[in-house]
Amino acid sequence: MLEDTALTQALGAALARLLRPLVRLMLRHSFSYSAFESVAKRVYAECAMQDFALPGRKPSVSRAAVLTGLTRKEVNTLLTEPWSGVNADSTHYNRAARVVTAWVRDARFSGIGGTPRALAMEGADGFSELVRLNGGDVPTRAVLDELVRVGCVRPRPDGKVELVQRGFVPNKSMVAKISFLGSEVADLVETITFNIEQPDAQAARYQRKVMHVGIPSEALPAFRALSGRQAQKLLEGLDAWLAEHDLSGVPEEDWGSTARVGVGIYYFEEIVPAPQPDAMP
Repeated sequence: MLEDTALTQALGAALARLLRPLVRLMLRHSFSYSAFESVAKRVYAECAMQDFALPGRKPSVSRAAVLTGLTRKEVNTLLTEPWSGVNADSTHYNRAARVVTAWVRDARFSGIGGTPRALAMEGADGFSELVRLNGGDVPTRAVLDELVRVGCVRPRPDGKVELVQRGFVPNKSMVAKISFLGSEVADLVETITFNIEQPDAQAARYQRKVMHVGIPSEALPAFRALSGRQAQKLLEGLDAWLAEHDLSGVPEEDWGSTARVGVGIYYFEEIVPAPQPDAMP
């Protein structure tokens, strides 16, 4: 009983810390508590139905109500009413991201040292061919417009387009950046919860970070640049390995069992105010 109480308290403390940056973002964009509550209720109901069914039995509204503390009526309503939230277009994102990745690593579209070349729109090694090979059935103009919109690609006066950002990270579209919040943080939390519940340390997923607490503020720009360069190099190497094993070019009926897999790296910093001298009496 004491252990259950301690676990509940630990979960509450972890949740409070996790929610703080999210609540700041929600308040900044006028996302009210009632709106947050409606999302939380829906996720509780969906998780209870999809992830906690008893072995050999179909999920039931009654069991979801017991697990969540919601009423059967609430669970039923939440599961049947249309969802009015904004759904991130993951297919659209994935195709744009694949185009950028191929531009960086495919020798046809990169120059000496792997630096992405400025591409003509047409031609055997042009932007249209890059999109045809990596963008699925999305039109070339639609991919170009999206990459320009998020600040990833810049058209040049000579008619060519150049890559100005070696990863598809939207830096202009607030909707796209907030969609990233949902997908990227979800992956990190999935890894952490997997490791919490995994009794075999050898089977744990990689989860590490490096941190120091006494770094002078004036050293931060140099470390941002250093960490960015080294992280980008590591990610490009891992992406090259994954690309060699990716079945995207094989008909889906021949895939067999597959997985969505990757490695994420993030940078963080928090400025600690300088200690103030004690007030004079």
